[in-house]
Amino acid sequence: MTTSSSLVHPELVEGANAKLRERFDSLPDKLRAHIFRVRDVGLDLAARHGIDEERAELAILGHDVARAAKKKEILRQADRFELPLLDIERKAPITLHGPVGAELLRHEDGLDDEEILDAVRFHTTGHPRLTPLGLLVFIADKLDPNKIKSYPYQQELRHVANESLHQAVLEFLCRESALRLQRRRPVHPASVSTINALLLGSG
Repeated sequence: MTTSSSLVHPELVEGANAKLRERFDSLPDKLRAHIFRVRDVGLDLAARHGIDEERAELAILGHDVARAAKKKEILRQADRFELPLLDIERKAPITLHGPVGAELLRHEDGLDDEEILDAVRFHTTGHPRLTPLGLLVFIADKLDPNKIKSYPYQQELRHVANESLHQAVLEFLCRESALRLQRRRPVHPASVSTINALLLGSG
């Protein structure tokens, strides 16, 4: 059984990934605790779905490295990395912490695994090109037990995720997109594209 006190595979953050571990250790305690909870959920799902646990752990370790940044800093980093920004992202910079985090990992921490970088980049909005690893990181993030108030259907979602990451991500995005529309709030285009891709892929 994994614990929240240390990584399952500490060798992942040695050598080329030492900068990532240093970045992780500098995050606020509450954020690191969230990442450890996501790690525990993610490793269980990885074992269930035959996904490499070491790569899943590395992606989860990196998924929120930019989450604690202030709005102005997120936008500054987005401009620094020349990320194309949508109006919805400028109005809600929190949606950019995945893309900014991926660029930090690539340019400053030497991480060059495109599948892992995509998992970090799109763990908030989703994206049609997410692989099973990316789907795992996306849904494990939402299954943090401390997010139960935000997602009261979490237990049902976990049951779906145990059977199919594809269906779990689709279920989550459909529920949350419908809720946003009901509240007259915009839905990120990447989320809409992901829903369409998952629906077409399920046929």
